[in-house]
Amino acid sequence: MSHISELELQNLRHLIGGFDTTHCKMREYAECAQDPQVKQFFEKGAQSAMQNKQQLMKFLG
Repeated sequence: MSHISELELQNLRHLIGGFDTTHCKMREYAECAQDPQVKQFFEKGAQSAMQNKQQLMKFLG
């Protein structure tokens, strides 16, 4: 893997943090949802955010 610049590292940190926040919020919304379709929508959103976060984390390893 090639080295990443400080700017790229800062951008990754920002993106990873954003996906982490989105994951937590979507999971919380899913837990509070009464409608099964709404609950499923937020659960899928939380899962997608976590997958995106994990994919970005690979650039750091």
